Amino acid sequence: MADRTIEQVPADVPAFEGILEAVLLQTLEIGRESLESGEELVPFTALAVGDTLFTETHPADDSEACFAAAQHTVQNARGASAYAFCYDGYVDTDEGELDAIIAEGGVPGSSEGHAIGYLYTTEGEGEDFRVKIDGTPLYIGQAPNFMEFTLVVMDDDEDDSDYRADDVDEADDGPEEDDRADGPDDAAIGSRLINPYSN
Repeated sequence: MADRTIEQVPADVPAFEGILEAVLLQTLEIGRESLESGEELVPFTALAVGDTLFTETHPADDSEACFAAAQHTVQNARGASAYAFCYDGYVDTDEGELDAIIAEGGVPGSSEGHAIGYLYTTEGEGEDFRVKIDGTPLYIGQAPNFMEFTLVVMDDDEDDSDYRADDVDEADDGPEEDDRADGPDDAAIGSRLINPYSN
């Protein structure tokens, strides 16, 4: 899906699971670090399995293929308590398109997910090129949940901290934040997905 349209974004940030909030915020921080270091933000998924966040990148020739790969990865993971899908995109508002690092995600069994993001601006060219990223995450609105039909699978002798995930790579834990801001009215999330291996 190249675009995700969101209508009637709530004025207040709705309450959702603490684990999902933590995963979304941590994933946004990974995306922020990529852009601030001058790297391209390759779309990636992050799965919370116990106390560990596992990530997998999804480079693709177009956004539809990228979203499909992300959904496939999330739907086929076992034992994850939440996920996030992070990409470089934009929020379409009455003031025009605003660049944003977007993370959308959900928890197993929930009918809907949520999307948050960091707005950012760019300036300069070449060696003078700079990215300025807002310090406060913005709540964008509801999003599809790739885990809607996924259940948390645990063995009888396992507790909530002993989850498993399949076929994903491990990433270092990043910082977590608690601050959120209200989102814009009538927004559309769009993706600007680029294959990092193309010339």
